[in-house]
Amino acid sequence: MSGLRAENYEHVTVLASEHGGAFPYGNTVVVNGSSASLVIDPSTEVDHDPIGADGVMISHAHEDHIAGVKHFHAPIHTHTADVAAVRSLEVLIDGYGLSRDDRALVESEIGNQFDLPDGFPDAIGVDADHVFDLGDVTATVVHLPGHTAGHCGVLVEPTGFFYIADIDLTSFGPMYGDVGSSLDDYLTSIDRVREVDARWYGTFHQKGVIAGAGELRRRLDDYAAVIHRRDERLLALLDRPRTIADIVAHRLVYRPHVDLGFVDQVETRTAELHLRRLIRHGQVIGTDDGLFHRT
Repeated sequence: MSGLRAENYEHVTVLASEHGGAFPYGNTVVVNGSSASLVIDPSTEVDHDPIGADGVMISHAHEDHIAGVKHFHAPIHTHTADVAAVRSLEVLIDGYGLSRDDRALVESEIGNQFDLPDGFPDAIGVDADHVFDLGDVTATVVHLPGHTAGHCGVLVEPTGFFYIADIDLTSFGPMYGDVGSSLDDYLTSIDRVREVDARWYGTFHQKGVIAGAGELRRRLDDYAAVIHRRDERLLALLDRPRTIADIVAHRLVYRPHVDLGFVDQVETRTAELHLRRLIRHGQVIGTDDGLFHRT
């Protein structure tokens, strides 16, 4: 953990990744109150408990967010919608909806990158608005589903620090390729983040900490625009009737050179979610033979 850079925001310390927070790395958040401390999303770069934490909060059940949990002895918390996947690595991988061959590849990749145990069976499920009382500081769970069903942020008050986890504001854009992902929920969660006036906003990946609501909202606009560009790309592809497999081959999310075990699954789920959205909006029609075309 010696390479991590500690950035201080009053009661919050961000252990910033020396790799810039790009997957599989991330930025870990530590909240210190007068009577207790909370660690949020200990990353793979966290190799011990630096503060003797009283609690650990996992924003959602993905391997990069639980990579450092094995070094902590405090109670582990996550949203009830994701807690089964934190308790069991098998359930976590089930959530990717992979074929047998792709699952074996992803299991190997996860094993090589993260050295995870089989799960954290004692993890505690919490609901939206759960409050960690740390003395003179509170950390409130804010449910922000879409990326996963249980994806959450944490609002630290009175510090005014809002950790928004994998609403990460990267140019790559939102990810909603899991079995439990939801495009509509993701858009709603982006709107919810937009409504929170905080001094600082922290992301797990890359962007790190953004100062001020104005800058955050500008970045959220750019982030949400990626979703609309995927809509537009899909509509352009549907200049003639196409199957899901054809759409996946053209890719809405990843560039053609990216060759990872989960890519086809993410592309399939993404295409399905965008097609449902465009069908609801009357812009696309699906036929009984599995073809989709623009109206």
